[in-house]
Amino acid sequence: MATETEDTEMQGSSCPPSECGSCSSKSCSAATKKLTESQQEYEERIRLASRLCKIRHKIVVLSGKGGVGKSTVAVNLAMALHLAGKKVGLLDVDIHGPSIPTMLGLESGQVMEGDGGEFMPVVLDGMKVISVGFFLKNQDEAVIWRGPMKAGVITQFIRDVAWGELDYLIVDSPPGTGDEPLSVCQTLEGADGAVIVTTPQKVAAVDVRKSISFCRQINLPILGVVENMNGFVCPKCGELSAVFRSGGGRQMAEEMQVPFLGSMPVDPEISESGDSGVAFLQRYKESPTAAIFNGLMKPIMALDE
Repeated sequence: MATETEDTEMQGSSCPPSECGSCSSKSCSAATKKLTESQQEYEERIRLASRLCKIRHKIVVLSGKGGVGKSTVAVNLAMALHLAGKKVGLLDVDIHGPSIPTMLGLESGQVMEGDGGEFMPVVLDGMKVISVGFFLKNQDEAVIWRGPMKAGVITQFIRDVAWGELDYLIVDSPPGTGDEPLSVCQTLEGADGAVIVTTPQKVAAVDVRKSISFCRQINLPILGVVENMNGFVCPKCGELSAVFRSGGGRQMAEEMQVPFLGSMPVDPEISESGDSGVAFLQRYKESPTAAIFNGLMKPIMALDE
């Protein structure tokens, strides 16, 4: 184990410039090389810092439970910010179940290599998107990777992608509190926080509580909890009928003492949009459900004010 003295920062004639070129801060973590890192590690850290310095806000969408609509929230949060005139990037790090390309109609999207060797994101109406799904030969291909390889790819998706200047980077993380969410949060130094997604029933809320504990253990701020699938909106009359036990998300947020952003209903138009490859807020932006969603996102959008 390195001692405190050995881990102090140093500069030498063989080192790159003392700053990564993105800012003039002498306190930047990429300003100097550490004795404990190789030249390659130092240069990779500089590249990472130069990417992150150009992204004003970084938000991770998390859930301890699968099937709660986390990707739907991530896609429509990114679209809400994009429609509001923000510069937005959407990063899908659900390695084993990348659904973002399908939800945005980008199944045929291809990531190109830039002049500097960086990955060029797929662009949808100005919104930049990266997903492991873009690197698969076909949509049925299974990704069978162990933790270290997944962590390396996630770091590459942040460090080696030409994100450019962004107001927001939204990260759709896989369910749970394992390798992928941890790698994302450790790589996104200074992230603004997490949006936690749950459904109303107790069996989901119990698992989602673990995501809140996860955020607290790694000092990631919790921006709020979204309760998804809280009732069914009838496509004929518009009446809202309970499907699951209601109120579980709000109760969980109150008990865990975190902000509750609100509830989203089960709306057939949301499912139809995802299947057809168009973000719900883009196709049905004037619908009552869209108004509910935009209301939930106000605290997130206020970060840029």
